[in-house]
Amino acid sequence: MKDIFESFIVDTLIAHRGLHNKDKGVPENSLLAFKKAIEKGYAIELDVQPLEDGTPVVFHDSKLARMTGQDGYINNLKIEDLINYKLLGTDELITTLEDVLKFIDGRTPILIEIKNYSRPGDFEKKILKLLKEYKGKTAIVSFNPYVLCWFKQKAPNIWRGQNASFFKGHKLSFIKKLIIKRLMLTYIASPNFISYDATNLPNKYTKKLSHLPLIAWTVKSEEEYLRVIKHCDNVIFEGFEPKN
Repeated sequence: MKDIFESFIVDTLIAHRGLHNKDKGVPENSLLAFKKAIEKGYAIELDVQPLEDGTPVVFHDSKLARMTGQDGYINNLKIEDLINYKLLGTDELITTLEDVLKFIDGRTPILIEIKNYSRPGDFEKKILKLLKEYKGKTAIVSFNPYVLCWFKQKAPNIWRGQNASFFKGHKLSFIKKLIIKRLMLTYIASPNFISYDATNLPNKYTKKLSHLPLIAWTVKSEEEYLRVIKHCDNVIFEGFEPKN
């Protein structure tokens, strides 16, 4: 396995949900946003959630309203429903992970955030099946350490990242906040890298894991980039393009 410090995890800037720009009609997690990122040579971070039948789709929110203007939840949709949900009033649609992988086709690396806050299993199996057939560079990341543990057991050759934050203002139980904030289950998850909230860097928890690459998310200005890059190996960015 290649040295992770010589991989895209460290050496390629990562566009958060693609190189999106709402004001220019480029929605997040859309094929158009991914096209823009590829054109600029950025790696892509994207989110995956299951439809009603477990099909992985690329979408961040649990609710549909912010991105589609319609009520409902992404997990209640069927695959045939997707044609009815346009992103931010554009012609861009919610897309399956399978179709996104076909579209990117190895042209740039992909960091896949698996949004599963419960026990891993069937959803992860569907993602893994797609990744085994994909020829491009990929890695997975999740807030759920048990998702990382599942991939460690089933696909140890796929790099795994532990997402973490101080979760200020988030509705999450105290114990879950504590465990993830302090990276207390890394002995179970065995992450290959850490992905931490940029607003919470530097901190003592990541310093204890300084042998692993550290990615800062989500960096939203050049000023923040210049501050945080001193404390990490790479960034996930949006709303501007870092001058590195």
